[in-house]
Amino acid sequence: MNATLVAIVLSLFSSVAYAAAAVAQERLAARNADTGALRLLGDTAWWWSVALNASAALLHVAALKYGPLTLVQPLGALTLVAAVPLGARVAGRRVSAVEWRGTALTLIGLAALLVTASGPAPDDVLTVPEALAVAGATAVLIGGLSRPGARPGLRHATASGFASGVASALTQTVTVAATDRSDSLLSAQVIVVTLLVAAFAAGGLLLSQTAYQGGLGAPLAVVTLANPVAASVIGLSLLGERLEGGPTGVLLAFVGAAIAAWGVVTLSRSAPEPSPAPVADDDHPVAAVLALEPGSAAYEPSLLPQQPNPGHLTAH
Repeated sequence: MNATLVAIVLSLFSSVAYAAAAVAQERLAARNADTGALRLLGDTAWWWSVALNASAALLHVAALKYGPLTLVQPLGALTLVAAVPLGARVAGRRVSAVEWRGTALTLIGLAALLVTASGPAPDDVLTVPEALAVAGATAVLIGGLSRPGARPGLRHATASGFASGVASALTQTVTVAATDRSDSLLSAQVIVVTLLVAAFAAGGLLLSQTAYQGGLGAPLAVVTLANPVAASVIGLSLLGERLEGGPTGVLLAFVGAAIAAWGVVTLSRSAPEPSPAPVADDDHPVAAVLALEPGSAAYEPSLLPQQPNPGHLTAH
């Protein structure tokens, strides 16, 4: 099977798994809003959501092995698209016209990106000096965005997207280097870059949590858009990735990115009326997770759930 097609299929499955896990975790958080977080450790439904997240992360890593960053990272926006019908299904309502419009725009934009970003399986990796330089520059940028000041939610969301995008770029280096049989799995390159992945993935998660304190809609859109931008810059500038089609392809990629961004923003701003959740089959753990009653938790301005890691190893 063509490497590009493998990357697309793996990204699709990863996005669906992330969407299901995010919906489940949001509803679990709502049900346990007045209880301690440690209580979740004894909740079987919570462990099912953890398993979904772990599966999605593994699929994302596999996709990075077969596809370039300029292809795999934008496909992370499909998590939002998958969350639309899933969120509507578990809430017992129909998908709204605004949600259909946002979904259509996102898919059209991603289709344009797929035409230009399709390329061979990645074989270039970041050297240790390059990885450290990327990490240093990103840390400085994140520090500037995280300083006290106006609109901290959007600034922290941007920083979170950059951190998650860099984590994905570094993850691709680890994946390619670790599967290259010409070198040891415990080489300095693999070890150093793995530590950087862990640092930026954790930083992206913490920054996203602070970004969502003032609301979910706009910060979620910013995280989703900043992630592929950071990863694509690294892929195009340091990993030898190229957009197909010459100047026309570059123009098409920019147009597709703009349309996809419009769709993501539309999805993040959709605000359907909440409906009672359907009764779950208690004998089925996944159904029990997805049909949890929100209880007294405040209703978010978007149907899209708060994702625990928007960069995937990243979230998107």
